[in-house]
Amino acid sequence: MVKISVLQHAPSAHLPTRPGDPTPTSRNLDPLMHPFARARERTRALNAAKMERMFSKPFLRALEGHIDAIEVLCRKPGTLNTVASGSWDGGILVHDIAGQKQVHRIQDAHKGKVSGLCFSQDNGLLSCGVDTNVKLWDISPRDEDVQQKPLHIFSGKSPFNSIDHHRSDPIFATASNIVQIWDETKTAAISNLTFPTATETVSSVRFNLSETSVLGSIGSDRSFTLYDIRSGKAERRVTMQMRSNALAWSPTLPTLVLLASEDHNLYTFDVRQLSNPTQIYKAHVSAVMSCDWSPTGLEFVSGGWDRTVRIWKEGKGTRPEVYHTKRMQRVLSTIFTADARFVVSGSDDGNVRIWKAKAHEKLGIITARERAAIEYRESLKERWKYDQEVGKISRTRHLPKAVHQAANLKQTMLEAQRVKEERRRKHTRAGDSKPKAERKKVVLAEQS
Repeated sequence: MVKISVLQHAPSAHLPTRPGDPTPTSRNLDPLMHPFARARERTRALNAAKMERMFSKPFLRALEGHIDAIEVLCRKPGTLNTVASGSWDGGILVHDIAGQKQVHRIQDAHKGKVSGLCFSQDNGLLSCGVDTNVKLWDISPRDEDVQQKPLHIFSGKSPFNSIDHHRSDPIFATASNIVQIWDETKTAAISNLTFPTATETVSSVRFNLSETSVLGSIGSDRSFTLYDIRSGKAERRVTMQMRSNALAWSPTLPTLVLLASEDHNLYTFDVRQLSNPTQIYKAHVSAVMSCDWSPTGLEFVSGGWDRTVRIWKEGKGTRPEVYHTKRMQRVLSTIFTADARFVVSGSDDGNVRIWKAKAHEKLGIITARERAAIEYRESLKERWKYDQEVGKISRTRHLPKAVHQAANLKQTMLEAQRVKEERRRKHTRAGDSKPKAERKKVVLAEQS
């Protein structure tokens, strides 16, 4: 005999005892639990999500001064508000982000475009260009009317595409047809780094922030290469499906590197295992031209050929925060400020734009009461983020019409490609055509 357990309720507890009597109601006797507490909290969460979108005004200021596209941006280590920009017109500007103004200007620093910038020690600024020169500048406050001359000029044999300074030592690395290591006190390169079988043009080079003797580079032959300046040679090299346009090392995880690719995606790699990326970030509808980590290592910013700036959560490959304006053109460079509160972007229209890292954040002095209210609203949004209405309001972002249409077209093309592969696999012999994971398609070959 099967024993069945049932919940049995006495009808007398839920039905009126006599005709015409009111229906009995059960009440929670806990004075802290109001019967409408949950409904009220959901309404507050909904209002908090709506207020966040209403007060999301990320754009702060456009800093003028350049007359051509801005190729490169860099922030000064150890400061919160100093950022330098280099343009295709050959000029260099140093900006004060807190004061939202220009503090230093170097006209005609290079013949042709400025392709790389980095700060050196003792208030110096290193710049490189397509005129095959690396120049060291003093950016101390001075009279703007005087034509400034560089402190030192390092001459190369081919145009330079990128430059990066060592974190503590007076050495820097440049990228041209090879990677070269230079000493600030010497006029010639002290080391040439190249992979034995490589013939590419190196487009960007970056020192690791923790293992400062390790540096990475990307090239025109779709490669990503790791070098060690102690051994003076390339250690490992991978060839990807499409070429990368920018790379950035994580400030908190020494083995994590971020690559901005020509195939509209961003990839994070663990350099201990380069056979496949740890995460793929998909939202751009055109080539990604730049990327930079937040100092916290929890976010990073990217700028693309689709005229948008996007802020991503580390490990979350979709639905980034999207910034755009009507006048902003192709975004060629993006960086975070050192306090992780602002994002700076340089675009094709010659403007340096300052954005808030959190679009709804209030700037200025915040009282203790305001802080408590902000934290309460954030906790409500986090608790109710899976509610249909609250989640929809929090996720929805307005996109320019051209970007929205391009995203729809891209989705249609990807879906057609998926259906085609599925049909091809269906009509081939079993086992001949196996599906391949997206992460396995990125890297074509690995050399060491």
